[in-house]
Amino acid sequence: MKETKILLPEKDIPRRWYNVMADMPNLPAPPLHPATLEPCGPDDLKAIFPMSLIEQEVSTERWVEIPEEVLEIYRLWRPSPLYRARRLEAALNTPARIYYKYEGVSPAGSHKPNTSIPQAYYNKKAGIKRIATETGAGQWGSALALAGRMFGLESTVYMVKVSYHQKPYRRVAMETWGAEVLASPTDRTQSGRKVLEADPESPGSLGIAISEAVEDAAGRVDTNYALGSVLNHVCLHQTVIGQEARKQFEIAGDYPDIIIGCSGGGSNIAGLSFPFLLDKINGRDLRVIAVEPSSCPTLTKGEYRYDFGDLAGLTPYLMMYTLGHDFVPPGIHAGGLRYHGEAPLVSRLFHDGLIEAAAWPQSGVFEAALLFAGTEAIIPAPESAHAIKSAIEEAVTAREEGKERVILLGLSGHGNFDMQAYADYLAGKLADYEYPDEKIREALSRLPVISR
Repeated sequence: MKETKILLPEKDIPRRWYNVMADMPNLPAPPLHPATLEPCGPDDLKAIFPMSLIEQEVSTERWVEIPEEVLEIYRLWRPSPLYRARRLEAALNTPARIYYKYEGVSPAGSHKPNTSIPQAYYNKKAGIKRIATETGAGQWGSALALAGRMFGLESTVYMVKVSYHQKPYRRVAMETWGAEVLASPTDRTQSGRKVLEADPESPGSLGIAISEAVEDAAGRVDTNYALGSVLNHVCLHQTVIGQEARKQFEIAGDYPDIIIGCSGGGSNIAGLSFPFLLDKINGRDLRVIAVEPSSCPTLTKGEYRYDFGDLAGLTPYLMMYTLGHDFVPPGIHAGGLRYHGEAPLVSRLFHDGLIEAAAWPQSGVFEAALLFAGTEAIIPAPESAHAIKSAIEEAVTAREEGKERVILLGLSGHGNFDMQAYADYLAGKLADYEYPDEKIREALSRLPVISR
C-alpha cells in the first residue's frame, strides 16, 4: 500500500467496547474501602458515580454495548485515521514501518472525549445536573466541558495550577463550552485549603485536583464526579481506538510488532493496546510499551501496592503502581502525565509482564516532537511526544539491527494549545529532572501496609 492515511467509514465505528478483564490471566485486586479495608461495593461508590458506570467498573463481560446516543456524538470525529509515517521513516532511514493512530481529530483535540461522552450520557440518564472533575494538561477538562455541553450538564473543572497558567487557551476552550474552571489547589474545598496552608505557592497536582473534585461531588446531591483516566470503565471506553486500529491494519495488510503509547493514568495506552492484547495472551509475539516522564516514573520506579487515588485520601485504596499519593511532581510540560498512580488494569498487566514501560526526560521528548512535526506536519501534544520518542528509539534499533519491524504509536492529541511548552524548549529553558529514588521511598513509607 502507498496510502498515507487509512480511513474507515462511519459504519465501522465500533458498536461495543472491549473489556480486557474477560481475558486477563489475573484480575486486578479489588478497590478497598479506606475505613474498613474491605472490598468496595456499589453502595460505596454511588454517592459520586451513576450505577451504570459502577456496573461497568466491576464487569467481566467481554463486550459492552455502546448506546446509540453516544455513537451519534462519536460520529462527529470517529473513526479516527491511522497514518503511515513514511516521511518519518525516511528521515530515520529505518526499515521499520511506523504507523500512528491520531486522536487529535476529536473536537477537544485528544482521545479524552471517547470516555467523557459516555460518562456524561450515563450521568444525564441518572438525573444528575452537574459534574465536577479535575484536569492536568487540560485535555480531560476540555473533553468533559464538551460532553457537558452536549448533554446539558453543568461542569466544574479543577485544573492543576501549573497547567492553568501554562495553558490559558485550554481554560478558554473549557469556558467556551460552558465550564467553570478553577486553578487547583483552591480555597473552595477543605482539601485545597489544607494544601494552601502548607504551601501557598503549591503548583498543584492531579492528586490534589482529584481530592477537590471528589469533595465537591460528594457534597452535593445534584453533582457526580467524572474521572478521565485510571478507572476500569474509562479504559473500557477508550478501546474504540484499538478496535478501529485492528480493522485499519487489516486493510493495510499489516500487523504491529510493537504498540507504544504515553501513559499517565493509563487510559491512552489501554485504549490503543487492549484490543490487541488478547493476541499476546494467546501467544503472539507482541510488545506493548507504556511511556512516561522520568520526572514522574510511576511504572519504572514506583511500587505495586494499595494507595489512594488522590492526595486527601477521599478515594478507595486502589492496587496499582504508585509513587505515593502525596507525590507532587515538578511542573513539566506534560501535565497529563503528572499523576502518582497507574490504572489498576494497566498495573496488573505490567506486573504480569504483558506490558513494558519506558521513561524519558522532557528535552529528548521535545527533540522527538520537533522531528515528528517536521516530517509528519502535526505538532504533537507533549504527552503524545513521549510515545513518539520511544517509537523513534525502536525504529533506530531496527535500523541498527537491519530488521523490519512494524511500530504502532498512539498520537493521543495535538499540541496546538501547548505552544508555551514549545517556546520554552526552543528558547533552551527546559530542564530535565530525574525524580530522586529517596523521595519516592519517603512518599511510599507513609502508606499503610495492606496485604490481601
